[in-house]
Amino acid sequence: MKDNPRALAVCILARVDDEKAFAEPLLDSVLAAGHPADEADRGLLTFLVYGALRMRGFLDFLIDRSYHGEPAKLEPVVRNVLRVALYQIRFAERIPAYAAVNEAVATAKRLAPGRDKLVNAILRNALRGCTDVELPDRGADPAGHISIAHSHPRWLVERWIAGFGAEETEALCRADNEIPPLALRVNTLRISRDEMLARLACAGLEARAAAWSPDGIILAKPPAAPRGMTEIAEGLLFIQDEASQLVSRLLAPRRGERVLDLCAGTGGKTTHLAALMEDGGEIVAADIQQAKLAALESTVRRWGISIVRTALADATDPAGTAALGSFDRVLVDAPCSGLGTLRRNPEIRWHLTEQRLAGFASLQGRILANAAACVRPGGVLLYSTCSVMAEENDGVVTAFLQTHRDFSPVRPAADFPAGAVDETGAFRTFPHRQGTDGFFGALLIRRR
Repeated sequence: MKDNPRALAVCILARVDDEKAFAEPLLDSVLAAGHPADEADRGLLTFLVYGALRMRGFLDFLIDRSYHGEPAKLEPVVRNVLRVALYQIRFAERIPAYAAVNEAVATAKRLAPGRDKLVNAILRNALRGCTDVELPDRGADPAGHISIAHSHPRWLVERWIAGFGAEETEALCRADNEIPPLALRVNTLRISRDEMLARLACAGLEARAAAWSPDGIILAKPPAAPRGMTEIAEGLLFIQDEASQLVSRLLAPRRGERVLDLCAGTGGKTTHLAALMEDGGEIVAADIQQAKLAALESTVRRWGISIVRTALADATDPAGTAALGSFDRVLVDAPCSGLGTLRRNPEIRWHLTEQRLAGFASLQGRILANAAACVRPGGVLLYSTCSVMAEENDGVVTAFLQTHRDFSPVRPAADFPAGAVDETGAFRTFPHRQGTDGFFGALLIRRR
């Protein structure tokens, strides 16, 4: 089974469901262990895992109409075998339907003994009916139509229609299901973007300069396990979406300043801030998880950065954040729903609930208030999320400004990409507009 991409895909999908885990680290772990060995099968495994997650709602719609029993009682392992098979039948141009069915039956024999005949029957039913499957009518039920056709939870589609309208919601959902480009950020402390592009070309890799980020590179045909690239191991490249790269440029730190990255995580933005400061000044990278700070410290060493100091801190604790001191610039890359990153993390749409979404704004507001206390008079505060939800973005900033009269919104610097700034001066990107992940950023200055 270790080298069978379809069986491996079913196992990874099961863990995503059972553990509410992200697919990327599970997939990386399997690929790093050398499974499957064949490069084409490694690519197929990635294609199947992400594809089945992106189109899960649509695939389940087909399964439920092809199963003559009670859909809710279908065993999870059988459903995942069917999802992987149907994704190949509907979306893999080079895989014949009969081959997908035969592989699914063989997988069921190994992972769900005794259920192979059921898998075969459901897939045969689906094959007979899937070419003329009738979706909810777009005019009478736009949320139902978009939800099934573009595989998003109905409650989320209804919210987006209320905020963006049906046409833009459909465009956003369609973009969420596209395979995103592999975006990389160059460590400009050690190599220029042009030099890196030349190096990648010499290695036979097709790469181009990113459209939005001056530090970004887009790799046209990435390897199945891009984290194994030599340039990443050497600390010359970092995997990071273009919109995420723009967050550090929005804060615009200067050499010699004192900067706080309050929710630093594993340090993607911390290392970018250090590069923009030309490794001069001081960055305090704070996070509540020691394991993330350890990973950050490892990255900082690999990148040859000297100005970063880590601090274990709970961003929701006013006393803990106050102890970090006063800073020229503070970045709050707040914990959020991640609904701007569904291209890369499609499982989020199936794990997130309305109840959990409702809890983010309160958490984000507390963290933003604590971060504000660390900003010196005349200093700058940046609130950012990778969400497209108004309640996590505009709503949090509006509530903050109502209780912090010493802060005012400011527009980004003149050299910041104008196409990523809306009419209010906020940084705002969407997959269907800019071709990047969905990000938000509000720049605030402390007047006194």
